[in-house]
Amino acid sequence: MIIHQFDSCIVSVTDKDGRHFTGKAETYPAAYGLHEFGRDEDSIKINGFQIFQSDIASISELSSFFIIHATDTWQQAGAYYVRIQAMAKKHGISLRQEFDEHDTPDTKYIVITDNDFPIATARMYPLDDKSIMIGRVVVLPEYRGRGIGTMVVSECENWAEDLGFTHAVVDSRDNKTGFYEQMGYEITGGKACCSDTFQCIRMEKEL
Repeated sequence: MIIHQFDSCIVSVTDKDGRHFTGKAETYPAAYGLHEFGRDEDSIKINGFQIFQSDIASISELSSFFIIHATDTWQQAGAYYVRIQAMAKKHGISLRQEFDEHDTPDTKYIVITDNDFPIATARMYPLDDKSIMIGRVVVLPEYRGRGIGTMVVSECENWAEDLGFTHAVVDSRDNKTGFYEQMGYEITGGKACCSDTFQCIRMEKEL
């Protein structure tokens, strides 16, 4: 297996423990693995996770996937579609509840497409000059369990850093805190009501 051919590609990786990772790949030579981790082998980094070649069960390029920093109306429509299909319809959330005062023309959205069809999204808006809120992280049901949610959050963090933010905040649903903890977020507050539907817990991370 030559993993360097996947550098800068969007890939799907399954490791030998059965964990799934999807995202833009960065590949590293064996010398880096030996110096940083004491493992003399090539590796690949996806969404902050370093995966060594001997731990990879399968890897494939997702050439039909595309990451959009949605700023135009037609791109933002993809974000709205995913949220309506995967959240509003499933959980009986009204449009007024789902689309609140933070959904504006200036809000930043990440949209992931597969063959130009929107499959996942998240939104971002500033809390202050250094902190940004990441929320409404949604993946269509048929694409879940493949690490795409992690890719969406990671892309938000990268974009936030490019915009000059150094601190990320999420209001996690109380049954999803483990998802954010594995990405380096820490619980910083008690319960906070995200909506009339879910109880949420505030978590934060330095970028």
